Amino acid sequence: MFEADRKAEEDGIALAKSADSDDSTSKNAGDSSGKRSSDLGEDGSPIYHPADSNPLDEDAERAKRDFRKKLNRDAREAVAASIHRGVRLIVHRPDYTPEDEREYDRLRRELQAVVREITDKALPLLEHEISAEFARKKQYGGRFAADSVANLDFRHFAKKRPPTEAPSLAVALRVDESASMAAHGRLAAAKRAVAAVYDFCRRCGIPIMIYGDTADASRLEQMSVYAYADLDRPDDTDRYRLMKLQARSNNRDGMAIRILGERLAAAPQQTKLLISISDGQPKAMDDYAGEPAIRDMRQTIAEFERKGVKCLAAAIGQDKEVICRIYGNERYLDMSDLKAFRAELVRLIARFL
Repeated sequence: MFEADRKAEEDGIALAKSADSDDSTSKNAGDSSGKRSSDLGEDGSPIYHPADSNPLDEDAERAKRDFRKKLNRDAREAVAASIHRGVRLIVHRPDYTPEDEREYDRLRRELQAVVREITDKALPLLEHEISAEFARKKQYGGRFAADSVANLDFRHFAKKRPPTEAPSLAVALRVDESASMAAHGRLAAAKRAVAAVYDFCRRCGIPIMIYGDTADASRLEQMSVYAYADLDRPDDTDRYRLMKLQARSNNRDGMAIRILGERLAAAPQQTKLLISISDGQPKAMDDYAGEPAIRDMRQTIAEFERKGVKCLAAAIGQDKEVICRIYGNERYLDMSDLKAFRAELVRLIARFL
């Protein structure tokens, strides 16, 4: 009797380990014909299930994990020398559901007339544009660059760039996902605008990056960033991830702009446009508000302007005056008319082509 009890106890320990162990599925991953279940059918015969893991699925999941790790690494490096260096940060790469696919398809049908109209006007510019800019430091060309004579490399001319070297554009949208975005239809308007911009950029072949952010989700996650679409890994399914935009908690704007600005500054395109969609001034724990937060944002905007990133603010809420004061009149866009917001935002980006 004691021997039987001991054997039952050992079996119980083995089962418990199998349920919690990471190795339990990988040991059987090589079985191509499936694996045998301990479950029995009604006639007492064993039930067979297909193998749990597919090598291709495992590779895809591993690639997703590696990309998330890279995004988190890059984000932490971007803020390492700033006042945000001690903030606990997590970059998420949201998954999407069939409902997200259906929601995007409904939005696209609603927006396609506006997007198509602007795209039809923009594409001819992209196809036939001949840049008026000149590439410098050439040994021959159509313009003499007198200021380069001091160099002894005989590259004293500037040559007009052909169409294949025309100035290019990369776009980054930052969406404030603070709780106040839930009021007065702001989040719904932002979601429509973001979907319209994404569709326009994809139609025109413009690299597009779309991130959302919120602050103070918990003490262990003081800054949450949501990478819906990224320059390094464009994916047709990103359009469905956009439907995960939602109103959450506070907003740490300077940190978000710094993270996007660093990624955009590293892009090879000549024109780099960062647009922040927000309904209010920065406010996050601990003490990231008022003049200190405004000063941080101004310094961040000035830093990335020097790096060649054009920063604009699309204000859709009650703090328009404060947003204007932060960004300056030349970078401020009043988007009070939420119905016209999506078309205005797309037209704005088209003007930079």
